[in-house]
Amino acid sequence: MYSEIYPHDITVDELKALPNVKGVVIYGGPNHIVDGERIDVNPGIYEAGFPVMSIAHELAKCEEAYNTWEEALPHLKTFVFDTCHAEANWNMKNFVADQIELIRRQVGDKKVLLALSGGVDSSVVAALLIKAIGKQLVCVHVNHGLMRKGESESVIEVFKNQMDANLIYVDATERYLTKLDGVADPEQKRKIIGAEFIRIFEEEARKLEGIEFLGQGTIYPDVIESGLGKSATIKSHHNVGGLPDYVDFKEIIEPLRMLFKDEVRKAGLELGIPEYLVYRQPFPGPGLGIRIIGEVTADKVRIVQDADYIYREEIAKAGVEGLGQYFAALTNMRSVGVMGDERTYDYAVALRAVNTVDFMTAEAAEIPYEVLNKVMSRIINEVRGVNRVFYDLTSKPPGTIEFE
Repeated sequence: MYSEIYPHDITVDELKALPNVKGVVIYGGPNHIVDGERIDVNPGIYEAGFPVMSIAHELAKCEEAYNTWEEALPHLKTFVFDTCHAEANWNMKNFVADQIELIRRQVGDKKVLLALSGGVDSSVVAALLIKAIGKQLVCVHVNHGLMRKGESESVIEVFKNQMDANLIYVDATERYLTKLDGVADPEQKRKIIGAEFIRIFEEEARKLEGIEFLGQGTIYPDVIESGLGKSATIKSHHNVGGLPDYVDFKEIIEPLRMLFKDEVRKAGLELGIPEYLVYRQPFPGPGLGIRIIGEVTADKVRIVQDADYIYREEIAKAGVEGLGQYFAALTNMRSVGVMGDERTYDYAVALRAVNTVDFMTAEAAEIPYEVLNKVMSRIINEVRGVNRVFYDLTSKPPGTIEFE
């Protein structure tokens, strides 16, 4: 069943302009009070001619109102299919077929430049575009120096050597480190990384003929967290809120923009991407730049790369399964420690692992103590500059999955 999320202040005209609306579900939840004021939808929504269900929103006066999701769930199927007369005709096979047709129509005989980080989202976009337009796709892998250990080499091996993608490799390590020198604010880091991301692609596009489109792996949580309507911006995404005002492309192609992470993985499997690639650990566009708290330096990048590699290696060895996402981050905290007979004053690494379905909410995963202990021991003994290791138990909300 296909659905979309809109801000509370959508107008009746905007709602009626949407294609094939069958019904409306209003969700209040714990965050419907902003600056001490209770937020409600436009009153006209209730009279717009669509069936309305409200959940956890006491201001609604509609007929079908429930206090909690748990109370509403037994009635949701009846509301959707019997009251709204919606059809369960949205599936991944149809989505992929529709997107291929839309991309072909949109692109025509022009070329698309795609940011291929090697993460799940960009990998699925690459496979989708290859299916739609073949060699009209030009993939660019930018090594901004903030990649996971061995990531760039893996991207080249899989996409250039195995999938025969039209791949351009750009080593922009020094360029990024220079731009990020002295910058500690997380939003500023994201926007700097996003700005350079676009500038590099513009430079590569000018070297090629017929490039009019930019492909990106934007997914639905990126859009929501970057702010819908008057909703709060949780964080700017390099491929949503972090883009400069001027973008030198005819259009941006974002075929996964309406999918959650679990749906992106299903699309990947539908496209025939190997399972080990589809279920690889998610990696943010800004890379380790937002897994290093505070200023980014080459030495800090080395620390978090090595710590993260050890963490991923031990999780794999232990056969820990079902994790939504896990990684190591470098805190900006330094503390006194002892190594041998010497006093140290080094950094603390934070380990993060969460269970999640849609990446909009998440709970800390219960990693076996013996695994965490092994990871801690290896990081402190093998990674120069670290003398403490923490495990983050914070859920989302109130925290985000990433640290910045």
